[in-house]
Amino acid sequence: MGRLEGKRAIVTGAGSGIGRAAARLFAEEGATVLAVDLNADGVAETVEGRDRMTAEAGDVSSEEYVADSIRNFVDAHGGIDIVFANAGISGGWVPLSDQTPDYWEQILKVNLIGPFLYVKHASPHMVDQGAGSIICTASVAGIRANAGVHPYSASKAGVISLVQTVAYDLAGTGVRINAVCPGLIETGMTKPIFDMARGKGTEDRIGQINPLKRAGRPEEIANMALFLASDEASYVNGQAFPVDGGLSASHPYAMGSGQQRAFKKPE
Repeated sequence: MGRLEGKRAIVTGAGSGIGRAAARLFAEEGATVLAVDLNADGVAETVEGRDRMTAEAGDVSSEEYVADSIRNFVDAHGGIDIVFANAGISGGWVPLSDQTPDYWEQILKVNLIGPFLYVKHASPHMVDQGAGSIICTASVAGIRANAGVHPYSASKAGVISLVQTVAYDLAGTGVRINAVCPGLIETGMTKPIFDMARGKGTEDRIGQINPLKRAGRPEEIANMALFLASDEASYVNGQAFPVDGGLSASHPYAMGSGQQRAFKKPE
């Protein structure tokens, strides 16, 4: 029996990257999954040839779409147990002096308003059931500086606050809400970073400032989301979990050859 056997789940941003990995993993673990993405071709590819999965193209920043989608899902499946509000955009790297309110609004609508809408419209159904798990994708950029441009970082800090505050709104209902904070993961959103490094022959330097000295994979974030979605995390609530190779464990410092260590590698 899978870890999500019989569960009913919606995963957003499922057309690629973390969302695709999580949607497929949830289904493999026994959940019935609605995979959502603005990219209709991408989300169709996510579910192609797979059991217990359906695809839907939709704008997660549209309240009309989110409300209708959740209502239709509940009508079709009799309830909803899991929401992974993962959809997000980076907005690219724009200097502060060139940023506009429209630029900020575009990023905040997807990255912060989107999760809010899924929380707003899914949680009443979960409360009626007396159980449910909501997972939101934040970022290490929402914890500390220098992991994303200003509106992206602000949106992810907002997601962390959303999770913490909503946990108390849902007190006593049996509904849990948590956030995952990925570090540098190779996805469609971060592809330019990886492509640039490969073009310069510096791919081996990607992720060099975290203790694992590598970038992460979408599947590694999906595994954390799976844990939070499952009953194994039944006492985990209102938390934001960095999954970043240890990057956020330290204050800034340079990892050089002269670094003092508590132990040495065997000769």
